[in-house]
Amino acid sequence: MAGNSQRRGAMRKTGTKKGMVVGSGGQRRKALKGKGPTPKAEDRPAHPAARKAAAERRAAERSGGGRGGSGTGRPGAAETVAGRNAVVEALRAAVPVKALYVAERIDSDDRVREILKISAERGLPLLEAPRSELDRVTGGAVHQGVALTLPPYEYADPADLVAAAFDAGEVPLIVALDGVTDPRNLGAVVRSAAAFGAHGVVVPERRSAGMTAGAWKTSAGAAARTPVAKATNLARALRAYQDAGLFVIGLDGAGETDIAEARALDQPVCLVVGSEGAGMSRIVTETCDLVVRIPIVSSVESLNAGVAAGVALYEITRARSAGGPR
Repeated sequence: MAGNSQRRGAMRKTGTKKGMVVGSGGQRRKALKGKGPTPKAEDRPAHPAARKAAAERRAAERSGGGRGGSGTGRPGAAETVAGRNAVVEALRAAVPVKALYVAERIDSDDRVREILKISAERGLPLLEAPRSELDRVTGGAVHQGVALTLPPYEYADPADLVAAAFDAGEVPLIVALDGVTDPRNLGAVVRSAAAFGAHGVVVPERRSAGMTAGAWKTSAGAAARTPVAKATNLARALRAYQDAGLFVIGLDGAGETDIAEARALDQPVCLVVGSEGAGMSRIVTETCDLVVRIPIVSSVESLNAGVAAGVALYEITRARSAGGPR
């Protein structure tokens, strides 16, 4: 009956009161503790801004980082060339190719026809793929339906360049680059080295351009017959050359003498060329046996590494053919 507190369920058991328990608010706030400030859009992998930033980084690596980039990309990684003009130029320059990708149902033009013709003549691996696959391979770069991948460049050991010269019974001539970060400059140096009979080019492992597609194209095929070596420590490699009997000559605008007047050009030589702006580093300069200059008309002008190497190699070749400087 009503008011009978003895009937079953009439009295609430202790501890079963509905609602908040005294002191539970602090516990609930602790349970709902945040994880810190929200990361930036670029730091969230699934965010479109993060994907766009990653694609831009990959594109910069493939292009050698522009004029100021390292050009080396990830160690041991294959490089990708995307776009019809870029692919045509790379194939014309006999750049080594790992695979050529062509989009399904591609709109053919003169460039595409030339790409297919060269690939057939060279027997290149040709892969027909959907555009989504080309987007993945190129990291979202504009590919116009064609792309090719390059195998990682196999660098020589600096000591092998000298050994090859001595084995051939020739006077060693090596070119070393210090701080040259533009792949096109590296390609130009490789081309000059091949033209003047140098036995190879040495680049440091850090702060240097690598043998990217841009370097291959600028070398105009010379990279296929002139080895490029990579030195972990350039100054140490130069000292090893000195121990092997090479005369290390550095190029600098403030050099001790004009290169045409140097007296060691007909000897085994390692020519060191620095960047156009910074030149050679202090430790490399101190390692050189002699620092020479290329005389130019105006003190405000300078030569980039590719041009400077070509001029210096010409003077060395001229001195050797004449039995020494005149």
